[in-house]
Amino acid sequence: MTDTLQRLARLIETRKPAHGGDPDKSYVSRLFAKGDDAILKKIGEEATETVMAAKDARSSGDNSKLLYECADLWFHSLIMLAHFDLTPQDVLDELARREGMSGIEEKANRKLDEREHAERKE
Repeated sequence: MTDTLQRLARLIETRKPAHGGDPDKSYVSRLFAKGDDAILKKIGEEATETVMAAKDARSSGDNSKLLYECADLWFHSLIMLAHFDLTPQDVLDELARREGMSGIEEKANRKLDEREHAERKE
């Protein structure tokens, strides 16, 4: 399953202008060249489209548009991760770290980590 994500992440990495990506020839390179605001805006658009597709699927029973929009969201998320020098493996490692932990416990631990980080800054 992760081979596809890894291959796509490697391809996205080559689209960075610093690695020779050409914004005139590549949509991904163009997003990188526009910067993180453009990438984050696109994530927001894709997330909204995914939610709307899920609502449509709920009422129609047709999941095809949901699958399409979710693929778009994942793709743009990979671009965002690459922009911030993160990889799909980093996300999988984080999910593995949380495995077996309740969502409530994970959220409490995150808040504790955030407080400790803020105290170290002071």
